[in-house]
Amino acid sequence: MNTIEVEGLSRTFNGKPVVKELTFTVQEGEIFGFLGPNGAGKTTTIRMLTGQIHPTSGRASISGFDIVRQRQQLKRCIGVVFEEQNLY
Repeated sequence: MNTIEVEGLSRTFNGKPVVKELTFTVQEGEIFGFLGPNGAGKTTTIRMLTGQIHPTSGRASISGFDIVRQRQQLKRCIGVVFEEQNLY
């Protein structure tokens, strides 16, 4: 089973593409490294996958939850501490 499925994920800011047509899968139990130079779109991709921002196009799911349509369910199942103020 794939824990993360990403297909054609893209994000633009002010008409400038930041993430272009990203596609990958991560299987349950797999160790996955997300590496690249500064400005490659790593942070933008993680923000999309954690429901902080919406993709411009494409789709992705984590543990079966769509990152756009099921944001609340997604946030309950992932272990992410967001930079914005939170009550711990």
